Amino acid sequence: MEAESLMVLYGDDSVEVHYAGGSRLLLSPCGCEYLYEAALPAAAHPLQAAETTRQRVAFVVSAHREQLLRALDFRNKFSSRLYLPSHVIPPERKKILFSDIIEIRWPDPATADLTRCIDNGSVKISSVDGYAHLYLSELQQEFTVEFLCKVSQSSAASLCSSQKNSNYQTRDQYGKSSKNSVAEMSSQQTRIENKKNEHGCAEGKYREPTKPKDQKDRDGVPLFCTNCSSEYTWVTQRWSVSSYPEEWKYPLSLALMCYNLRTVKNVMKTSEKNNHTSIEADVLIDHETHETVSRLPTALPLSCRAPHLHRWTFCDFFQNQDTGKYSCPQLIQIVWCQGVFYRFIHGRTNITEIYPGDDSFFKSEGAFFGNYFVHYAIKKGTKKREEKMYSVNSLPPDVPGNPYSISSIITQATKILQYCYKTKLSLTHNYYLCCWKMVPETDGREMLPVLLYEKVIPSIGRFVLYSDHKVHAAFWDGMTLNMVWDFSSSCSKIQINEDVGWCKLTTPDGVQQLIQISHPGIYERYIRTAIEWCRSLNERKEIPEYTAHSVTEENWSADAELKKIQRFNFLLDNSNVLEGTSATKTNPSGITVRKTEHRSEPEEISEGCVLEALEKTSKVIQDIESLLAASGK
Repeated sequence: MEAESLMVLYGDDSVEVHYAGGSRLLLSPCGCEYLYEAALPAAAHPLQAAETTRQRVAFVVSAHREQLLRALDFRNKFSSRLYLPSHVIPPERKKILFSDIIEIRWPDPATADLTRCIDNGSVKISSVDGYAHLYLSELQQEFTVEFLCKVSQSSAASLCSSQKNSNYQTRDQYGKSSKNSVAEMSSQQTRIENKKNEHGCAEGKYREPTKPKDQKDRDGVPLFCTNCSSEYTWVTQRWSVSSYPEEWKYPLSLALMCYNLRTVKNVMKTSEKNNHTSIEADVLIDHETHETVSRLPTALPLSCRAPHLHRWTFCDFFQNQDTGKYSCPQLIQIVWCQGVFYRFIHGRTNITEIYPGDDSFFKSEGAFFGNYFVHYAIKKGTKKREEKMYSVNSLPPDVPGNPYSISSIITQATKILQYCYKTKLSLTHNYYLCCWKMVPETDGREMLPVLLYEKVIPSIGRFVLYSDHKVHAAFWDGMTLNMVWDFSSSCSKIQINEDVGWCKLTTPDGVQQLIQISHPGIYERYIRTAIEWCRSLNERKEIPEYTAHSVTEENWSADAELKKIQRFNFLLDNSNVLEGTSATKTNPSGITVRKTEHRSEPEEISEGCVLEALEKTSKVIQDIESLLAASGK
């Protein structure tokens, strides 16, 4: 099998993998389809096209099975929604359980001894039932979670499971969870033995049902339990402390509390015992009201509901980084290249993190975003935290013997940042469309930004604001400017934009340039004008609030369209159109009476045209009704 040389997770959760031999693989955002492009031979003609294979993941060929499995593992490690096809996952990675794991319970900080959960500086928090574990790194900037997740089901089974989950999550009149908890359900089917590990963490063990050595299906699942059991697999994910799903908020707070308690104990070693107890209570007081039960992430269904949104074109950024012209621009979330991980968090607070693989990491955010990187590391001898800042414009030379080049990885991160800036500042909003996030009734319209405000200033230009905080300015001299502005805060002085510290300028001849807002140079007049207009909107509060309302099923259903047609026919039958045409027909002189002198003469409508239109409308209604009746069967 070819080794991976580059792995990329884009903003729509699609994955692109480059292999050392020259072949490439592209995985759809939902994970259910893939495209494999074989490498061209060395003696291939320049016009020879590469051999491609596009296939459903559930029916992957054996030649691509291992490569596809590694690509899926990479996607599931960093994506909020998993894709776990049972036919692709090896049997040794699957578990058979006789209950649905919907929720998990974490230890209560008031009763558990969290200060003993520290192992060589890292923290491990395990759920009470043993179905999930959280590991916080020593630098407290990244954490890893391991949990059991049910494999992907068909669309119908996923719908039933989601309904079951919604019915399961019921609350009694006191606001607490119902007694039908996960631990209570699983105790009837599998034995859970909770015990304290050597560091004091609550770790759970579950014993699988006895599997006979014979009578197994093609996936190795015992036939006697295929109807009454569920397949689960262990999933490992990596998240940044700066951005993570809501279900990991509580266990992460427990892990951070361990460090706080250890720090308090180290500082108060010589203090009295009662003083230490009061400080520890202050640390725990914020968690007394938190719910110790959280829901586990669920897997996407086996089939995609919007396959027309799948993109089957490779992004050529990593092959043509110096050209400045790229196909299929997409925001980048994760990049793995030569053992180095790059994480890019796009949002109100943009963050760049680099993990070179030696338990240290680089971070750029806030006012330093894109210009300075802070290197965090733990000194092995003293276990002290060290911080060093590097400027992009003055990177240190390579040191012989170092496992990686600081200059190379920061330069690579800066190039990816500029690529993401160009994608963000473009007016092509297609990178927001994601197949598994789309609402079927709206066909993805709810994910597209809408125009919120538009103004034409005489002798200056036209300014447009979109719902994704994107500003487009077209000046009268032919210059155009695209930028992203945070309209949630208003300041009296011109400041560096907190969202994106760059803007894109396009000259009248089509040349595009990325300009730093803090160093506009000769383009200061354009950037200052756009910033002043954005600030004026903040001060006057003229921006209309946009709420992404969901389009109801009634507005888009066939029944609603039939009602519209029926209302139109009713108005047409009760109007005087037919009467007017009949009167014109019976009038021998053919003179049309005008009601007003200045009103233009109405066009003559023949009765035959109206009847023909009504017949066609009636036929369309009958066709729609027959189609609905057939689909209902």
